[in-house]
Amino acid sequence: MTVAAKAAKRQQAPGERTVSCPQPTALLGWYDRHRRTLPWRAAPGEARSDPYRVWLSEIMLQQTTVRTVAPYYRHFLARWPDVQALAAAPLDDILKAWAGLGYYARARNLHACARAVVERHAGKFPAGETELRALPGIGAYTAAAIAAIAFDAPASPVDGNIERVVARLFAVTAPLPAAKPELRRLARQLTPRYRAGDFAQAMMDLGATICTPKNPACALCPWNDACAARERGDQATLPRRIPKLEGDLRRGAAFVARRVDDCLLLRARPAKGLLGGMTEVPTTEWSKDFVDDDALEKAPCFAGKKRMMWRRIVGVVRHVFTHFPLELSVYAAGVPALTKAPAGTRWVPIAELGGEALPSLMRKVIAHALEK
Repeated sequence: MTVAAKAAKRQQAPGERTVSCPQPTALLGWYDRHRRTLPWRAAPGEARSDPYRVWLSEIMLQQTTVRTVAPYYRHFLARWPDVQALAAAPLDDILKAWAGLGYYARARNLHACARAVVERHAGKFPAGETELRALPGIGAYTAAAIAAIAFDAPASPVDGNIERVVARLFAVTAPLPAAKPELRRLARQLTPRYRAGDFAQAMMDLGATICTPKNPACALCPWNDACAARERGDQATLPRRIPKLEGDLRRGAAFVARRVDDCLLLRARPAKGLLGGMTEVPTTEWSKDFVDDDALEKAPCFAGKKRMMWRRIVGVVRHVFTHFPLELSVYAAGVPALTKAPAGTRWVPIAELGGEALPSLMRKVIAHALEK
């Protein structure tokens, strides 16, 4: 008995029919007719995708939507068309190009990985999952995706879309994240040895367009007769998840100093840690016990000015990181044109902010200060 049939039988009462076995050919036939057109995906009939393009797109797509990634991907590819060009680029240029895409550790790992490929592998991505996982920023999913899509190896990448497809196909009711090993095991059993790259992308497309989190279009699914959860009628409830505990709210203050010649005071964040290496306006530390009344003690100090006339901007800027929400009070001040920047900071014309590595949080802070 097949793995799908066994899973279905375990979930069914006596007398109910057993779902059929999910056939890779059914999914691949659907994929050939309905595959998404994506800028990093080889067109039908073309050679397999360039490993560099697969890797670049997969790193960008982590926790980010296809719509958001597409313009960034095109910009990166136009500016750095191969791994050698990316490895030779200054990290600051990569961070600037990444600004707004979020999860900035990915950008630092992108640069480190490019350099490692050039230094360790003569500028060619290795084909094996083990060798790929040894590179900076490449985990199990990304290694399997590169191996399958770029090299047609029978690897089984399992992202959120594929977790959902497999959980429903086999009616896996154990909640995530505990169910991840079982879902990976089942995904490996589904993966064919032929057209493995197309199969991986077909699984991704199925989860993104048909087997969606809400209101899955089961009538259009090429595997609807093989889906144990559909047979049970609880497909929309799977996969189940243990609710995440949101981190404690952190608070702080940000200081937007503007010279009369329309320059803003900026600085670089430490290379390691949250938003490492990105550009910001000066801020206090972000903490659970922040006291707004003490904020000005941490404001930038300018030579020759005993007291700055900082004004508190009405409202706060809210932002949510992976592990905690943040609220920043924003203070603004105007200074003369010849004012020198304090140590560790620099003046940047407002008209040139688009070229800075400002994360979305800092863009919100600056917009909040300038529009008031």
